[in-house]
Order: sequence, then structure tokens, then C-alpha cells
Amino acid sequence: MTGVLLVVGAGAATAVRFGGDSDAAQPASDLPPATAEVTKQTLVDQEVKDGTLGYGSELSLSPKPSGTTTWLPGVGTVVRRGDVLYRVDELPVVLMYGKVPAYRDLSSGAEGSDVAQLEENLAALGYTGFTVDDTFTDATATAVESWQEDNGLTETGTVELGRVAFATGEIRVSALNATIGDAAQPGQALLTYTGTTRLITVTLDVDEQRLAKEGTKVPVTLPDGKEVEGTVSEVLTVFEPAQSEDEESSTTIEVTVSVADQKTVSRFDQASVSVGFTAAERENVLTVPVSALLALAEGGYGVEVVRGSSTRIVAVEVGLFSGGRVEVSGDTISAGTKVGVPS
Repeated sequence: MTGVLLVVGAGAATAVRFGGDSDAAQPASDLPPATAEVTKQTLVDQEVKDGTLGYGSELSLSPKPSGTTTWLPGVGTVVRRGDVLYRVDELPVVLMYGKVPAYRDLSSGAEGSDVAQLEENLAALGYTGFTVDDTFTDATATAVESWQEDNGLTETGTVELGRVAFATGEIRVSALNATIGDAAQPGQALLTYTGTTRLITVTLDVDEQRLAKEGTKVPVTLPDGKEVEGTVSEVLTVFEPAQSEDEESSTTIEVTVSVADQKTVSRFDQASVSVGFTAAERENVLTVPVSALLALAEGGYGVEVVRGSSTRIVAVEVGLFSGGRVEVSGDTISAGTKVGVPS
């Protein structure tokens, strides 16, 4: 009985016939046109995705007190703790650091995490005489009065709602949504901002979520071809509702990649980059060129093992494909074994 081998890959236009037992030796005249060695190596299946180098997600900043906008920072301005964000009716709104948004007046007797957050900022700005805890005491009020005096505010000892805006760290003004002289009203953004650290944002389809795991190292190729190392710092599921009856809602995966080498990426503001995500990795496995694989007539794959002037077909199990090579395993092959390949 005669079986048929179909060569997979380049040069697959013809069929190679071999007889009977797949381990039977072939005559010298049937030697393949070229050979390659079985190697032991690590295979990495990497998928490259487009990303955007910028400053991360934008957030909006709206005034709490109503009035007239009398001063705004310039686009690109970096605002730090204690700096003025904008002015309404010539009164400053000051940036402080924290995760809890301002939602009430703070005065003597108030308690809570927002009080502790305010006191931490006052201490960081050099004001003393109070204990940093979650209770607003008369000593806290005295420190607030000093802070108010330094900022040209009436010394009441009370931080009214809207006089301070909290962000998790220093911010960069990315856009202005108003001009000087515009009415400042709660709920209407005066400006948008981002963080000051350059980040990479990649959008993946839902079925690609497996590619991105927090803490994973990923190679990033910059517009000039230079490669830097990035780390997946956040993976979020983003749902976009339909905007009309003719549209459908969508769900995507937003991946944030941080880059430790900020100096290298500082040359770019907004730029397109490529990010390599590792879909799978196999360490220390036997591999052959994909073109060495033969499709067996009886099913499965094999390789043509070459020893001296004779060859034999050996069935193999295949695993990961990557970079033109494929993982193989079988009882009769090992690292260094020669297999036939197309010329």
C-alpha cells in the first residue's frame, strides 16, 4: 500500500509519495533538496498591536461655585499640589492630591477621610500645629486660615466646597473648554487634564483580552524604530452604549502600558507605537522550520528524518507555531536531528 505526503509551506505544489511503513528507509535518490536541524529553543507567539503614546485618559474639571471665569492656565501647563488651577471671580481654585473628591464644606468638627486628605496636603505644603488624622479641629482651622491668607482668601478657617480640587497627583492641562469671561457653572467643564507621565493606550477586541495581563512586560516600538520596555499597568473593560437606533453598543478592552524610560519617550507627545503582546510561550522545546512539516495521508504530521544517504518519515505531534518554526515532539527525534526541507 502506498501513502501520500503533502509538503506544507513554500514549495507545496507537488506531492511526495512514500511506501508502506512510515519508518521505512528511502533510497538515496529520494534525498530532500535541503535539510535543517531540529533545535531546542523557546518559542514565543507574539501579537503586535497598534497603540497611542500620550498621557493617558482625559478627565474634566468643572467649577463648584458659579461666577465668571477670570483666569485659566495654558494648555500643556503642569499643575502641582498647592498651585492654582483656575480663578472664578478672581478667587483661586487650588489643586491638592487625593482620591476622595471634594463634596462638602470642611470646618471644625468635621470628620472623615476627606478631612484626613486635606490635612495631609496642608502638612505637605508646610503648614503645622495640627495632627494629621480624620478630625477637623480648631488647630486644623488655624492652619487653614494661614493657607487662606497665603492664597488671598478671606481667613474663615473653613474650606468651602469648590475652593479645592483633588487629583491623584500632579496634572497636565490637555485642553481648555472655556475662555476668560465665560460663565463658570457647576457641571460645565472649564478644562480637561491628564496625568504627567507618558503612557501607552491600546484598544483590544474582547476576544483578545487574554493577551493583556497586568504586570506583564511588553516590547514597545517607537516611531523612530527604537524599542523600549513597557509594563501592562491596567486592563479595563469599556462599554460604549449605542448613540442612536441605527448603531449598536460595543465593548472593548482598554490596556494601559507604562514605560519606565520616560526620557526616551519624552521626545514624542502624541504618537503611534507598536506593542507586542505574548499570546503563548513554550520554553526549551524541540522545533523545526514550518516548511519541514509533512501532512500524512493517514492524518497528522510528520517530518522526513535524514541520516546519511537515507531518509525516513517520522510522525510528530505539533505544538506552538512562531516565527516560521513549529514545536514538535516524537520518540525518534532530538536536538541536532536533520530533517528535510524544500530548497
